[in-house]
Amino acid sequence: MRESVLTGLYGWTGQALRALGVAAVLACSWSARAEYSGPSVDQLIDEMVREHGFTREQLSSLFAQADRKQPILDAISRPAERTKPWKDYRPIFMTEARIAQGVAFWKQHQAALARAEQEYGVPAQFIIAIIGVETFYGRNTGNYRVIDALSTLGFDYPPRQPFFRQQLKEFLLLTRDERVDPLSLKGSYAGAMGLPQFMPSSFRAYAVDFDHDGRIDIWSNPVDAIGSVASYFKQHGWIAGAQVAVQADISGIRFDEGITPGLEPVKNAIELRSFGWTPVKPIANTTPILAFRLEGAEGNEYWMGLPNFYVITRYNRSVMYALAVTQLAETLVKARGTP
Repeated sequence: MRESVLTGLYGWTGQALRALGVAAVLACSWSARAEYSGPSVDQLIDEMVREHGFTREQLSSLFAQADRKQPILDAISRPAERTKPWKDYRPIFMTEARIAQGVAFWKQHQAALARAEQEYGVPAQFIIAIIGVETFYGRNTGNYRVIDALSTLGFDYPPRQPFFRQQLKEFLLLTRDERVDPLSLKGSYAGAMGLPQFMPSSFRAYAVDFDHDGRIDIWSNPVDAIGSVASYFKQHGWIAGAQVAVQADISGIRFDEGITPGLEPVKNAIELRSFGWTPVKPIANTTPILAFRLEGAEGNEYWMGLPNFYVITRYNRSVMYALAVTQLAETLVKARGTP
């Protein structure tokens, strides 16, 4: 069954599969519970056959092996917990273990990180910090089969069904492009994958074969993960050598009026100065700024997020996430010391 799935989807022969070293995978016993069949599945299959040249029979066989996972539906439907304030959020990522392992990751992959910085303009410490925050440098990448996660959410979670159905289609395309078994790849309950936790659409748009071995592997190849994070940042507008975030002193009675609604950096230093915001480090008057306030351990903190900070929020739409990445990156530089 597994060999026929791969042969039909990608046109591989049994000999080619053995040459690629997947005979052991094909020998595994999988439960073909026909969880996913019916009109909605047929519609997606029709689209993939018509728009992308997939084989109907083999897609039907593939979805017959996809399992509906109730824990995924429970997790995504669970009411959101109260958002942690910055004073509680920051310590989650600024731990001795995460810093020490980040320095070790830097040392182990120094050449790839230096090359990524040269080619994309993204400093090594920010690439490492993303991977450190997302998966603890690959320790926590998720245990759900991606096909199960995306099928469950694409067919059984109406609130975001269009998004996850599209991610499922992108996943099928990426497995065909990369010539990998769609039943073998694992990720988070939402379908985020690998060391950098890319969704399938992000993988197809930004992931790169950074070690030039002919395939993109962000699951077990840190070099490809490093290049892919740098590619993501570069394509979202990262400015080489530019500042990321600067803390501000506030004065007067109008400083709250300076806080930016949303995440777009729509103010500048001149405007913020009129509301009583003074950066602790110089910022060009016309630099776009995202001004925000966080509840720190010693009281409110006021920050100016610059265009590179906004790029980090494209990875995760949260100022606390972006500031955690920024501060972990800065701490890694200090902890590493002189190379």
